[in-house]
Amino acid sequence: MDPDPKRMPPSTADLPEEVQHAFMVFNYMSDRWDGMSGSYLGKDWSSVEFFLNLWSIEDKKLVVFFLSNIESVYSKKLNDKQEQRRKAEERKSKAGGKTYAHNVQG
Repeated sequence: MDPDPKRMPPSTADLPEEVQHAFMVFNYMSDRWDGMSGSYLGKDWSSVEFFLNLWSIEDKKLVVFFLSNIESVYSKKLNDKQEQRRKAEERKSKAGGKTYAHNVQG
C-alpha cells in the first residue's frame, strides 16, 4: 500500500504488515519500572511468544526485530523525558528554597 502523499505523517496502516504487527504486540506488552528510582526499564518480553502465536504471525523474527527497534526508540524518548522532568524539579527546588543570611557574632 502506497502512502498518500497528501496525508502526513503517514498512519500505521501505511506501514508494512510486520511493522503493524510489531506495534500491536508492543502495545500489549507490559512496562517494567524500577521501584526505587522510578526509571523505565523497558518492556516485559516474557509475553512476546504468546502474542506472536495468538495472532498467527508468520515472520516472527522480522516482527521481533521491529519490536526491539520500537522499544529502543520508546525507551530513549521516555528516559529523556524523565531526565528533563528530574532536572526541572531539581531547578525548582534550588530556586524555590529560601536562603537566609544570619549575622551571628559570638
